[in-house]
Amino acid sequence: MSTSDRTERSSGTSGTEAKSELRQWGESFVVAVIIVVVVRTLLFDLFRIPTPSMEENLLVGDYLVVSKLHYGPRMPMTLGIPLSSAFVSGGIYLPGVTFPYTRLPGFGSIQRGDVIVFNYPPDEEPVDRKVHYVKRVIGVPGEDLKVRDKLVYVDGRSLPLGRGMQQYWTVTKSDPRYQIPRSRMEEIGISAVRRTRAEKKVRVLATPTGARRVSQWSWVRSIKPYVVNNSEQYGERMYPAGRGYTPDNYGPVHIPAKGETVELTARNWPLYRPVITRYEGRSARQMTDSTFAIDGERATTYTFQQDYFFVMGDNRDNSKDSRYWGFVPKDHIVGKAVLTYFSWSYEEWSPRFGRIMQPIPDSEVFREQTVMEQISDNETVSRPPAQDSGPDGRRRGSRPSGDRAVLEPTPQRPFTRASRGKGPGE
Repeated sequence: MSTSDRTERSSGTSGTEAKSELRQWGESFVVAVIIVVVVRTLLFDLFRIPTPSMEENLLVGDYLVVSKLHYGPRMPMTLGIPLSSAFVSGGIYLPGVTFPYTRLPGFGSIQRGDVIVFNYPPDEEPVDRKVHYVKRVIGVPGEDLKVRDKLVYVDGRSLPLGRGMQQYWTVTKSDPRYQIPRSRMEEIGISAVRRTRAEKKVRVLATPTGARRVSQWSWVRSIKPYVVNNSEQYGERMYPAGRGYTPDNYGPVHIPAKGETVELTARNWPLYRPVITRYEGRSARQMTDSTFAIDGERATTYTFQQDYFFVMGDNRDNSKDSRYWGFVPKDHIVGKAVLTYFSWSYEEWSPRFGRIMQPIPDSEVFREQTVMEQISDNETVSRPPAQDSGPDGRRRGSRPSGDRAVLEPTPQRPFTRASRGKGPGE
């Protein structure tokens, strides 16, 4: 065999080996993509928390594992490029090509207290291409829900603010010089402090634990929920609009259930018309105060085709939720948030190691009593002003208890901002 023959054969062998190796890499990549798509479609998906609307149970920078097995995997409703949503909002998909809603069986049902990830209902995109939201289920299908002075009632029974949830409270002090110590706000359970026009009153964003601890300070005369009563400011922003609702005094509303038939009235039409037209795909209009047209036919009743849910953020005063845009249809629900697998603090620019691989609490966050019931038998806790108090807030000649000695700060220069800024969350 000549030298040229051996050289040609060697070159051919090297080229074949190179093509074979490239092909193996290509096949491995395709298999990996298929596995990822199947896992994220049928088993679980990963999401990140971008806003503070679920604090303090879920923080900005938390990375969540969302189970699709609990409620059953929802099959794709559009045709698009897998994993493209990581680069383009909503992903790259073929417009006009949609599939009917199909959900495989799951091993559980949606319960009150579950933290769910869902597609934001008001968006105009196809259902599975809408932006993702995360909230906690407060009302389930068939229930009546209302909010009175910040307290949620479901079918007439109160649902107190739960562990790790937070809202604004008005704190009245005996001396305006007293300030909540900034260095201990997070430990106490307070996220923000705001001044008010009254020099002895401040507004604190706190968890139930934080509110209870603040009430124990001797210089605190009273603490009560801060309730918004300006319906003119919120009336057109709530769902439905024009009812005079506010985030703190809302409803009552009835949550539709699959197969449930309701009588249509001029009163409930603004509540149900968006559900009928937007989520159930029917044409609907009001003819008179008592008659309506559904798909061109006169109707006085309507039977719902799927279940709906009422959701709220744990950060009640910094959350745009069902109070603002209405119910969550079941076909919009992606899955149940079950685990925080990683957490990153953008303020400290470091991982929150204590939150890594932590399960996400569901119904166990709720309490049997309201915070105010736990503090006292009255709606607010209050103390009469001490006539002979010293500048430290204690009566002269008295000795503070061990707990209060730790919690009572000395008068210091006022501040208006918390160590962790909070803005309106979605």
